[in-house]
Amino acid sequence: MLKVIAIAIATIAATGSCVQAQTDLTAYADANGYINVQALTCAALAGTWQEDADRLTTWYSGWYNGLGKKHYFNIARSKELEHEVIVYCKAHPQIRIIEAIDVMLKQEKHQAVSK
Repeated sequence: MLKVIAIAIATIAATGSCVQAQTDLTAYADANGYINVQALTCAALAGTWQEDADRLTTWYSGWYNGLGKKHYFNIARSKELEHEVIVYCKAHPQIRIIEAIDVMLKQEKHQAVSK
């Protein structure tokens, strides 16, 4: 039993160096606690905690819906779009989150027209 535990610990330690630490969104806040959401890159979204990513994408959703004067919230669509944005951001960490969202929304619109 101790041998199994030792192997498990060694395996975790060996793979742990490949795992990146998550960064709290507070790391991107200014002295007053505000985050410039227009400047955040995909690396920030992909590298934060899931709870922070959820909070941030919900904020962006509200922002975009407000710009579009929409007042409905589709939970399933929101979760799907959040997942797609995070996957896109992991592949493109250098771009801004708002640019990734724009790409996803344009793809969604294009797919809707193509149907």
